[in-house]
Amino acid sequence: MEQGTDRQFGVLRSLDWWTVGIYISLLAFGWISVCGASYDFGEPDIFSLSTRSGMQIVWIVTSIGLGFVLLMLDNRFYDTFAYIIYAALLLLLFATIFNPHSIKGSRSWLVLGSLRLQPAEFAKFATALAIAKLMSAYDFNIHRRKDFLIACSIIFAPMLFIIAQNETGSALVYLSFFLMLYREGMPGSVLFTGVAMVIYFVVGVRYADVPLLETPASVGKFAVMSLIQLFSAGMVYIYCKNRKQAWNIILLSVGITMAAFLLSKYVVPFDIVIIQIITTVAIACRLAYRALSTRIRNYLYISLFVIGSIGFFYSADLILSKMQSHQRTRINVLLGLQDDLKGAGYNVHQSEIAIGSGGLKGKGFRNGTQTKLKFVPEQDTDFIFCTVGEEEGFLGCAFVLSMFLALILRLIKLAERQPFKFGRIYGYCVLSIFLFHLFINVGMVLGLTPVIGIPLPFFSYGGSSLWGFTILLFVFLRIDAARNMARK
Repeated sequence: MEQGTDRQFGVLRSLDWWTVGIYISLLAFGWISVCGASYDFGEPDIFSLSTRSGMQIVWIVTSIGLGFVLLMLDNRFYDTFAYIIYAALLLLLFATIFNPHSIKGSRSWLVLGSLRLQPAEFAKFATALAIAKLMSAYDFNIHRRKDFLIACSIIFAPMLFIIAQNETGSALVYLSFFLMLYREGMPGSVLFTGVAMVIYFVVGVRYADVPLLETPASVGKFAVMSLIQLFSAGMVYIYCKNRKQAWNIILLSVGITMAAFLLSKYVVPFDIVIIQIITTVAIACRLAYRALSTRIRNYLYISLFVIGSIGFFYSADLILSKMQSHQRTRINVLLGLQDDLKGAGYNVHQSEIAIGSGGLKGKGFRNGTQTKLKFVPEQDTDFIFCTVGEEEGFLGCAFVLSMFLALILRLIKLAERQPFKFGRIYGYCVLSIFLFHLFINVGMVLGLTPVIGIPLPFFSYGGSSLWGFTILLFVFLRIDAARNMARK
């Protein structure tokens, strides 16, 4: 008993209290925001359990209690049972697919009487534990194809189950784990490929119907094909160290494209993108031949990147057709292709009005007109940041973002000081998840990112998200607290 007590005091002494202080501050400011967003004139006491602000206090208190329990567990528990926890959450996610309760078109909630839980929120920490366990193994090598594919399968498995629950937004959060993979040695080309796909999709869709200087060509397709050619030249220069070959690709692409453009504009009008495609395929074939003749694999990989880029771009229409109508509308609104202020664009438009009306100092606690009159849907959950902007103004938003910045910087410091790979990898998983939630949630409130319906950590109302983020953070704090303690 005495040994257990000593261990508990050792944990508390080694605990990073700066991070705990930031966590408590975010919870407090988050409760104030929930109170402001959900308060109605004439409502009973804000501490009443019949109000959302009162229930949020329950979630906060239970979260703090949950965090304390996690700190009291042996740090080796998380390493030892990582795969078991992951398997249990996968099973729960799979069972949730067949859940008879549908909430706002999603089957991602388990309803237990008056209690509703969302397993996807808890699967994040389970996935982080599992991938940390895998990658901390002695024989794991991220540059080995088999090991990399196993790591990706751990990430994609919960994503597929969550998508099957019709909860695409929560599933996309798991892509944040690739930031951790990049930190742990994943080739930058993999991350660049993902970024390039996003650029192709946005540019191609946004300017698909814009003619190129009164020619039959589309600005979107022309720009994407030009980017593919430019990216291929850059990759040859960086990964193959062949400056001459890179310049040859650029000069060939520009020369043929300019000749085709002049011919189309002044002689015979035709779609010059066809010439660009032929040129790009020829470049890919040349790179493949170069790979065979020099036995340098990077040329082959760049060739596959070029062909894959063309295939992905021309499959964008298929991707859009597979999306639900409201998802396509949200993308069109975000890209400025459609104004739907009474439909898909309503939430973002009203949140922008709310934030703009707050000015520098805001309208004061519980004095926001947009929130009091319920103009902003989901204003105490997904769009709670607009409440901060309206009631606390620019200064309040800056303060909240500075607290999140402090948390992010602290997590980086904690992750880098871990003596074991398991702790470092798990720490960067936590960091990546928080970054994704912060950027996407604030971005969608400001109209900068698509509305995918994910909560703002420690601010959005609800027990599942608050417990999920608390588990993520406090498991890492417990692992960090053991960094100077003997592992028995």
